[in-house]
Amino acid sequence: MRDYTVKIIVATHKKYQMPKDDMYLPLHVGAEGKLDEDGNDLDLGYTKDNSGDNISNLNSSFCELTGLYWAWKNIDADYIGLVHYRRHFSLKKKAGFENVLTYAELRTYLGKIRVFVPTKRWYVIETLKSHYDHTHYPEHLKITRDVLAEKSINDINVYDKVVNRRWGYMFNMMIMEKNLLDEYCNWLFDILIEVFKRVDISNYQSFERRYIGRISEILFNVWIEKMLRSYQIKKSQIMELGCDVEENLIKKIPSFLKAKFLGKKHNKNLIIR
Repeated sequence: MRDYTVKIIVATHKKYQMPKDDMYLPLHVGAEGKLDEDGNDLDLGYTKDNSGDNISNLNSSFCELTGLYWAWKNIDADYIGLVHYRRHFSLKKKAGFENVLTYAELRTYLGKIRVFVPTKRWYVIETLKSHYDHTHYPEHLKITRDVLAEKSINDINVYDKVVNRRWGYMFNMMIMEKNLLDEYCNWLFDILIEVFKRVDISNYQSFERRYIGRISEILFNVWIEKMLRSYQIKKSQIMELGCDVEENLIKKIPSFLKAKFLGKKHNKNLIIR
């Protein structure tokens, strides 16, 4: 069995417990301009996303995508992935750091599976589009569709199908072959940077500024569907992995219903990022 090289970045903005396996690389995202209490560059002891080719300065809107961009431009491995400091992949149902996915577990599937994704997240009474429109700002997806039409008109039918689903692979988490990551990131960032230019965020609060990270969750699903339709990826080459999601359901469910039925937008993240 061939030994494939795998590097999974763990996006974080704070010091936190990290997986011990060597395939994980803790990455301080949004490191650009961050200072400690003494006025020095903040040093968490992790690799920073403002090194090498980077877009670290865009982190307030791009969220963990500044980490994905950094990995795309600066890591050489057969497979590259992204997880969050409080959200990891696992082959086991039980949560906890002792059950975080290891290279030994992943190795069995390398070379057969080309893309690893989180388990589908179901919205039940909402589509991806209606959920986004109710909880955030509808113009974000309208502008995204406009940009996609200008850059890749053939993808519009795929986009329309995906946003009307009631499920998606969320959180911008994945592990995929490097050549596929190259293709995905070229497509994704070309769209997102143009969307970013067209949305006025001057009056946005910090929570609202994170819209690019949210749009990309939907676009990831568009890209997967696009690749399936063009037979560049087969369904058998995509594998869902368990994903720890830390969220406050006591607050999330009422907030979700208020957004859908009363038009009250979310003003804070109910899923821990």
